[in-house]
Amino acid sequence: MKRIPVAMMATLVLVFGTIAPVYAQHDQQDEKQSKSEKQQTKQPQQHAQPPQQKQQQDIRRQKPQQQPKQQQDTRRKQPQQQPQQQQDTRLQQPQQPPQQQQDTRRQQQQQQPQQQQDARRQQPQQRTQEQARAWQQQRGWVQQGGWQGHSSWQQNRAQHWENEHRTWGQRGGYGGYYIPQDRFSLYFGSAHSFRIRSRPTIFMGYPRFQYSGFSFMLVDPWPEYWAEDWYYTDDLYIDYDGGYYLYNRRHPGIGLAITVIL
Repeated sequence: MKRIPVAMMATLVLVFGTIAPVYAQHDQQDEKQSKSEKQQTKQPQQHAQPPQQKQQQDIRRQKPQQQPKQQQDTRRKQPQQQPQQQQDTRLQQPQQPPQQQQDTRRQQQQQQPQQQQDARRQQPQQRTQEQARAWQQQRGWVQQGGWQGHSSWQQNRAQHWENEHRTWGQRGGYGGYYIPQDRFSLYFGSAHSFRIRSRPTIFMGYPRFQYSGFSFMLVDPWPEYWAEDWYYTDDLYIDYDGGYYLYNRRHPGIGLAITVIL
């Protein structure tokens, strides 16, 4: 066996020592590249999914996004529609009842005065002639400051009629004789006018006149603004309202208190 010189051995050792690390580095790099390629090939396989599952996931992702938007739109529409509907309902409901209530109240208000007038005009039960004469002798119509009467036609004319006249309610009520109802309905009331024609005579200090078989006494002064011969020129009528009154169509609304004389 031949011996290799020492110098040659040193050279070979140097050459192999340099080449070995280079190959080692290349081997390491090749291993890294192969590992990375394997991982890349594995990842798509792991993440790869069937087309159906992918579509389902896409639909699920889209649904949460669409549902809140639809809910928001529905919520926005509902509050806007409900107040409008409530306003429409409120506007429709209160319109008719108040109108009906007002009409009902007006009818009641119109009927009440008419009913009161009808009740007042209804004749009470007949008073006896003795009771009527006793009230007449006591001059019952002068109670509560009634007109005292005078001895002439001119003196029984008022100076301030609004202050000097009295209703039968203010006098304490009518206590004289009552005309029978069947006779009253035929000749008395606003539908039956007449004229006195002659100047009333003075009786117990008050003007007295005749009509339809009855004698009446005027216990109120006649108004200062009436003509002196109003008894002859003006259409008159007698009506009942808690007592008898003489009305002048030329001066509506003015009622002079009168009583039946026996």
